[in-house]
Amino acid sequence: MAKQKTVLADIDRARFDFRDADHSRFKTGKGLTPEIVREISEIKKEPAWMLEHRLASLDIYNQLTLPNWGPSLDELDLDDIVTYVKPNTAMKSDWNEVPGYIKNTFERLGIPEAERQSLAGVGAQYDSEVVYHNVRKELTKQGVVYTDMDSALREYEDIIKPLFMKLVPPTDHKFAALHGAVWSGGSFVYVPAGVKLQIPLQSYFRLNAPGAGQFEHTLIVVEPGAEAHFIEGCSAPKYNVLNLHAGCVELYVREGASLKYSTIENWSKNMMNLNTKRALVEQNGTIEWISGTFGSHVTMLYPTSVLAGEGAKSNFTGITFAGQGQNLDTGTKVIHAAPNTKSTVSSKSIAKDGGISVYRSDIRILPQAVNSKSSVVCESLMIDRQSRTDTIPLMDIRNDRVDIGHEARIGRISDAAVFYLMTRGLSEEEAKAMIVRGFVEPIAKALPLEYAVEMNRLISLELEGTIG
Repeated sequence: MAKQKTVLADIDRARFDFRDADHSRFKTGKGLTPEIVREISEIKKEPAWMLEHRLASLDIYNQLTLPNWGPSLDELDLDDIVTYVKPNTAMKSDWNEVPGYIKNTFERLGIPEAERQSLAGVGAQYDSEVVYHNVRKELTKQGVVYTDMDSALREYEDIIKPLFMKLVPPTDHKFAALHGAVWSGGSFVYVPAGVKLQIPLQSYFRLNAPGAGQFEHTLIVVEPGAEAHFIEGCSAPKYNVLNLHAGCVELYVREGASLKYSTIENWSKNMMNLNTKRALVEQNGTIEWISGTFGSHVTMLYPTSVLAGEGAKSNFTGITFAGQGQNLDTGTKVIHAAPNTKSTVSSKSIAKDGGISVYRSDIRILPQAVNSKSSVVCESLMIDRQSRTDTIPLMDIRNDRVDIGHEARIGRISDAAVFYLMTRGLSEEEAKAMIVRGFVEPIAKALPLEYAVEMNRLISLELEGTIG
């Protein structure tokens, strides 16, 4: 009797893979030149210092080389990428004023409904510009600022200028320099001292244009004693040409403040996702990262916490799901730069259909960071024998008064566990889905409700299949 085998279907991405016709008002030419950089800055009517920053970043980009570790980026050719695509609308604060086709896109993604039910403010970016931004009036009365980066540059230049790309300088790596040269869109959040936001803010980034890049910049400042939760969502339709995402996130968590930053990335499988995120945490402040990476062809993403003040804390919770044609290289970095700092890392990854999932962590405890604690737990699950998963932890400990723990586990779904569940009446697909959901449940509990539901739906779709 022939041995039965299970064929696991790819995810149904219909919710994300629909596309709009090109209605853009303006596009730069392909490639990266000083003329294109000047053109972007002129369209935006930026101050002179920002143009200088862009041109300096371009010079740095041309001097730096591609990273010689991680996934291959040889497929990426900037000469084939359009770095700026302006939609045919200005930013609106009234949803009814947004052009119909853009409005329909975000309706299908569920953004307006989420705003009505559970969000204190929403920003929606389409290609290179924010097309909709709104925040509840009660937050504005408390002094909270939540707007797009272009508006912030005009209205809050005194805050933006000393902070912009100081945490992630263009010299950091080649794609930070690229971002510094052609950034566009993104969100600015400012939470005054002592203000505690009970409801999350959310920005959603949608790249529609084929062969284009998206380079949004997010800057958040949470003043002493304040609290906030920011949710970032990303998606794009699938094309047969390469798209690029090289955003940048800079988070400033002041003394005694707390910030939760949740990200769910559902990029299409023709996307190179080369994002950079970093937080500076002052005395007794807390940064919490919640990271879900499900899409893209290649991802390199390592949210970083710099614990600069005594008693600062960082908590990272991540889930990565790599399927066919995906190489997802993710993880986190923590720099303990002050005494009595604490970090926790909990990461889970799943690989199927030949997908590659690599987890990297880099925990650095500097000489002055005495009595610091760090706990790292990474677990990987392979659905089949064609997939690959690796864990690459690095710990650089420069004093001996620390408490450090690391645990890593890699395995496959147990045939015995599947058989046991099948004897209790479940099908093979139901049994595997139950095991996978149990594996990711600690991560799902940390996600915002609508994303936890979406992740469970994704797992069910990924594991649907036929036996033959």
